[in-house]
Amino acid sequence: MGRKINFRNRIRELRIQKGLSQTELAKRAGTTQNTISSLETGQYSPTAYLSGLICKALECKWEECFYYMLDEGDNDNKANSHEN
Repeated sequence: MGRKINFRNRIRELRIQKGLSQTELAKRAGTTQNTISSLETGQYSPTAYLSGLICKALECKWEECFYYMLDEGDNDNKANSHEN
């Protein structure tokens, strides 16, 4: 069956490491606290532009902050997808 790509991020983890609140990060990235919250909880995926602004605000590389996971379409493939 088909694969589903799940776009994920480490915004919360990196923000806390930097000692920033959601509001402080939002100001640095030129967005709102609500957007940062939605990104951290996975309710929203950022545009390429916004992801770049967030990385700049967090002083990190894109691949340190964002990643994706593939979900397989059936249970047999899901079990195998965790093997490296």
